[in-house]
Amino acid sequence: MDLLTLQEYWWFLVSVIGALFVFMTFVQGGQTLLYSLGHTEDERDLLINSLGRKWELTFTMLVMFGGALFAAFPLFYAVSFGGAYYVWMAILFCFIIQAVAYEYRKKPDNLYGERFYEILLYINGSLGIFLIGVALGTLFTGGNFVVNSSHLSHWTVQSYGLEALLNPFNVAFGLMLVFLSRMQAGLYFLNSLDAPAIIGRIKRVVTVNFIMFLVLFLSVLGMILFSEGLVYAPTTGVVSVKSMKFLYSFLDMPLLLVLLLVGVVSLLWGVFIALVKNSDKAIWFTGFGVIVTVTVVMLVLGLDNSVYYPSLADIQSSLTIENSSGSYYTLSVMSVVSLLVPVVAGYIFFVWRSMDKTKLTIDEIKSDSHHY
Repeated sequence: MDLLTLQEYWWFLVSVIGALFVFMTFVQGGQTLLYSLGHTEDERDLLINSLGRKWELTFTMLVMFGGALFAAFPLFYAVSFGGAYYVWMAILFCFIIQAVAYEYRKKPDNLYGERFYEILLYINGSLGIFLIGVALGTLFTGGNFVVNSSHLSHWTVQSYGLEALLNPFNVAFGLMLVFLSRMQAGLYFLNSLDAPAIIGRIKRVVTVNFIMFLVLFLSVLGMILFSEGLVYAPTTGVVSVKSMKFLYSFLDMPLLLVLLLVGVVSLLWGVFIALVKNSDKAIWFTGFGVIVTVTVVMLVLGLDNSVYYPSLADIQSSLTIENSSGSYYTLSVMSVVSLLVPVVAGYIFFVWRSMDKTKLTIDEIKSDSHHY
């Protein structure tokens, strides 16, 4: 493969891994529903232990996503993680407290009590996912960075990423992911729990969060399709502004447009069978829809001569898959390592099936002295 093909291959991998991570954020969404769905301590124990069996899988996908970006597009890693420092540190903190909460919530004689650790789980599920959405939104709206000819970068404002919170698109993107994760969590609980009292409360939660997600999704998608985007010339690398860039990219790559429609329809079908047909299998349809849709949005962001991380300080410093990737040798060697991605996906599938052979009950949690 030539260098451009390797760059496109790695962008595809990053897109798929990012989509899998977004799907797995139902764990974080469920952490925000502990008191909406669980009205007793036993019910909250059941919800937390159902999520606790999956939280490490979410963390695995997050680490893989960051690792793939670092391996394939080191300049983006350096610019974003080094420049938007406060946002990424806040995200890291939110995921550290999640691990602490699962580890110590049920420890005997813990100093702070169970409620304190449940608050930490709520912070991870709400603020953590919101900030990840804001960070992903900046891939469209850009950051305040400058990259010189030696590929050294610096941030041009002292807020170091926090200014992204002032952009309505980024805020909408973050809130969209929060409501999506909460909706997915409800559908996950339908599939994994044997608790009639909790199941009876889920439909209202799914309905409210689906409506909020749908409004935000349509708003975000509309802004993506009809706003200006940046494009670069393949021969010179010169970046310029193009009206409705991503709409034209979908028209240039009709397969991605078809896949986007497939993803959206699958997600809508999953919600429909959950709310109307009372199906407990909806998570698989909505999950497939989320994975396909996020993958397509990421692909259109990086392909077709698109700029995937605009610079608000210097348009020519904007990042593309060509000017931010590793060398041909690095991408070639790492392509061999990428063969492990299906192994990790297989591991997640195997572990999931093993843990969810039977639906979880309150009695099962009570009989387990080592539960979360």
